[in-house]
Amino acid sequence: MRRTRIKICGITRVEDAACAVACGADAVGFVCYEGSRRHVEPGRLRELAAALPPFVTPVLLFVNAAADHVKTCLAQAPSALLQFHGDETRADCERFGRPYLRAVRMGEGVDLLDCERAFSSAMALLADAQAAGFGGGGAVFDWTRLPAPVQRTMPLVLAGGLNETNVTDAIARVRPFAVDVSSGVEQAPGIKSAERLQRFCAAVRAADGREYPGP
Repeated sequence: MRRTRIKICGITRVEDAACAVACGADAVGFVCYEGSRRHVEPGRLRELAAALPPFVTPVLLFVNAAADHVKTCLAQAPSALLQFHGDETRADCERFGRPYLRAVRMGEGVDLLDCERAFSSAMALLADAQAAGFGGGGAVFDWTRLPAPVQRTMPLVLAGGLNETNVTDAIARVRPFAVDVSSGVEQAPGIKSAERLQRFCAAVRAADGREYPGP
């Protein structure tokens, strides 16, 4: 049975990080972008990352951040994976010598396979909805615009408006390596709901238990 990885993003509290892990999260995201309602100050990252056990990956999300800011945040969470969600070039993403995810806003005319070629050094691409500003805004985009699994050359993380009611269908249609959720498991921006976290992770595991035709 294949296992879809789960990333819970926008964590701002230690208790929510612990709950995400208990529910089955493989990665936990911390937003290091001041323009977000889920922004985490660098000084709090060490405490939040320390709440994660071995084999659960902390992810630091940046949007057009200055290099010094990225380095400051990494010093607080040195085992973290980097995620770039702005207008960063490949060189911008590579300059820290660390594994990274590159977010792709699936606006009109965006081709994920072109992005794979442009960011071939990324660990994975994260496909999100196009929205005002940065981030998907909790909106779902047209999943049929994504290439079939056999066409992809790197792992795909699916984001954008996912929740416990649609993630099973999303996995069946897209067959991503991982799913990424933030607002879909919240009771308020940056405050997660234990019940919604449990239901979301259970829905992912239910999707993994299904049999799907074709590759």
